[in-house]
Amino acid sequence: MVTGRFAPTPSGRLHLGNMLCAMLAWLSVRSQNGRFLLRIEDVDRPRCPDRLAEQCIRDLQWLGFDWDEAPVYQHERTAAYEEALQRLTAAGLTYPCFCTRAELHPEQAPNLGDTQAVYPGTCARLTPAEIALRSRQRSPAIRLRVPDRTVAFTDRLQGRVEENLARDCGDFVLRRSDGLFGYQLAVVADDAASGVNEVVRGRDILSATPRQIYLLELLGHPAPAYVHIPLLTDPLGRRLAKRDRDLDLDALARRMGPREIIGLLACACGLRDRVAPASLEELVPDFSWARIPAEDLRLPAF
Repeated sequence: MVTGRFAPTPSGRLHLGNMLCAMLAWLSVRSQNGRFLLRIEDVDRPRCPDRLAEQCIRDLQWLGFDWDEAPVYQHERTAAYEEALQRLTAAGLTYPCFCTRAELHPEQAPNLGDTQAVYPGTCARLTPAEIALRSRQRSPAIRLRVPDRTVAFTDRLQGRVEENLARDCGDFVLRRSDGLFGYQLAVVADDAASGVNEVVRGRDILSATPRQIYLLELLGHPAPAYVHIPLLTDPLGRRLAKRDRDLDLDALARRMGPREIIGLLACACGLRDRVAPASLEELVPDFSWARIPAEDLRLPAF
């Protein structure tokens, strides 16, 4: 059985890009008579208070989404992340990192995506004495050692993707210096525990996928099938983000109902040839990934 999920980070109201991802993930699962799950990625509690998580669930229900099990909240799963981290540490695959963001100077390092940089391995060979000394000065992050190895996979929309872990990524963070677990470890542990075998998410996460495949391998889990959908831009070509309050659900719900919003998204991604009200259920019979383009999508005027 296909098991898919939608995993929003409740740091603000849903915007149309989030809704498109939820819609395509839901339609893919429902068109295959599969199991659809909701995971609230609120491991970063300072950014993701309960009120925003609750609002996210209400918003999804208002739009017509349903899911087959109770929502999973990442802040309740820290014991599972800790267990995975300890397994990797026992295998000699992690080390403490004392670098600050200022010391890393990402603007001078090789870039990975829009905001990340390849870690230069500054703390990878610290001696036990150096670790003990630095630990008295500040709490370390925990990084995973990665090999000089290329991880490849075939994405349903983006085709073949390759990444050399050492060159293109570098040793990456599993737990931050403030004690919060990193996205890579949390998402891998959650997908494996829930039996997720189809991951639908935005193309902006594409570069993270080889790292997650490698983590899954280390922890003894199979990799799911991946579909990285195109990003959605506004009618002027501007990429949508949570800071764009004019296109979040708070603003949209003042002028549109759920069927109008779903119909707008269906037209934007090619499931319908014109903007017209539609429900999620009405889109299931005609859904096919062959109709979804790989390149970025522009919202029609509305």
